[in-house]
Amino acid sequence: MSGYAIRYARAPAIVALVIILAAVLAGFLPVLALGLKDGLARSDSYLLHVAGFTLLQAGLSTILSILLAVPIARALARRRFPGRDLVLHLFALPLALPAIVAVLGIVEIYGAQGWFGGLFNIYGLPGILIAHVFFNFPMATRMMLVRLMAAPPESWRLAAQLGFRDRYIWTRIEWPQISTVLPGIAILVFLLCTASFTVILTLGGGPNATTLEVAIYQALRFDFDPPRAVGLALMQLAICSVLATLVHRMGGEMQSWQSFRTIVMRYDGQSILARFTDLLAITIGLAILLPPVLAMAVSGITHLELGADVITAAITSLMIGAVSASFSVALCWPLAQIAARKQAWAQLSRLVILAGLVMPPAVLATGWFVLLAHVSLLSLPAPVLVIAMSTLMALPFVYNVLAAAVAASARQHDRLCASLGISGSNRLVRIDLPALRHPLGLAFLMAAIVSLGDLTAITLFGSQGFVTLPALIYRQMGSYRMETAAGTALILAVFTLSLVTLADRWSGRND
Repeated sequence: MSGYAIRYARAPAIVALVIILAAVLAGFLPVLALGLKDGLARSDSYLLHVAGFTLLQAGLSTILSILLAVPIARALARRRFPGRDLVLHLFALPLALPAIVAVLGIVEIYGAQGWFGGLFNIYGLPGILIAHVFFNFPMATRMMLVRLMAAPPESWRLAAQLGFRDRYIWTRIEWPQISTVLPGIAILVFLLCTASFTVILTLGGGPNATTLEVAIYQALRFDFDPPRAVGLALMQLAICSVLATLVHRMGGEMQSWQSFRTIVMRYDGQSILARFTDLLAITIGLAILLPPVLAMAVSGITHLELGADVITAAITSLMIGAVSASFSVALCWPLAQIAARKQAWAQLSRLVILAGLVMPPAVLATGWFVLLAHVSLLSLPAPVLVIAMSTLMALPFVYNVLAAAVAASARQHDRLCASLGISGSNRLVRIDLPALRHPLGLAFLMAAIVSLGDLTAITLFGSQGFVTLPALIYRQMGSYRMETAAGTALILAVFTLSLVTLADRWSGRND
């Protein structure tokens, strides 16, 4: 079996590793070289202010998301009511909606002309916090809910027999379950908020509300100041490296967070106070979640326009999504194959994928920008750069899907294939592709979803004639065509939710 693994997977895996590392190093080494020469000297008050605001908004967003997620997860864990499955599906919406679509919905609600307009200025820290909480508290809720539902049924029966009050159940059963994943969830939310680009770009209030990611973009595209961009990029890279490493170490227990099939009988929470607090927690969660989605849907339906610019942007988005998803699957497939059979390669593959996750898109863009300018290749077609960045951003999602599925297939088929002499392309066509068609399809769809809703790559490398749906929405918002942007956002949301639904069904078939 080990001989089969060497013949089948080593050469393609080496090629995949070289391609990924080359793309990452092409972004990192120019940043490091220029930073050592000029960038570190630019560590002025502006850099410190931007870094401080980045950490401040990420910390506040994390605290608010966790404070909301804990009582909502507890309420959903111990309540069975009509519509509970619908509530769980609604809590998955922020994970499926592109960031620019959700931001537009938030502006429709809290903007100057929105349903609750005038309460506060949406552009600045308040708007950033609302958007980040909108995206992250449902994710944290679902992760905690899985841990609560994973508690042994015997614990609940024993607690009922002993007459445990709710506070004892919390301290003896619920909190020990939640506390195992809480640090990882908090760090993950903090990392997502730190590397947030679309939310800050659209809702940031100028220099006083700018994060490192957006400041790098501004230094490159508006100020044409690579040394300042490098100083910001090095700071961003250091923060994201630490956070991504912590997520990697603490995220092992959060891999099955999407599964809610287990039914656990609970006997607690029967008092009037407990029922009221659970109802209040779920109501608050839905009150934060639903209004932006409904506002975007209503405004989009009433102002839907299928002009030439929308059709062109939609075709561009779908093409970029399909091509980048194909490249992501092609790179991860040989890595997953050899990782399933060689432990050393498994560790190496995870480290390389983690390197791609650690490197923020703005840092990659800075390095590529400097390198291409140095070798006089700045005219490299924008689609190539956008597809390359979208491919790297999708690698962690694709690899996580394929690695587990390929490992299970290897355990099931390797010994038999070795005894029958089935190997190479014969095995690929007859065994691997039929057995792994659903994980491959799911990985492709997840990569396409990541690319379809991404604004970072197209903003950094796009041009006036090269626009995707997220970029078109951002331009329409920038020119105060909010109603037109809502119609375009609805089209993007339909595309994305369709892919998410298909991925969910594909995942169910695979299970």
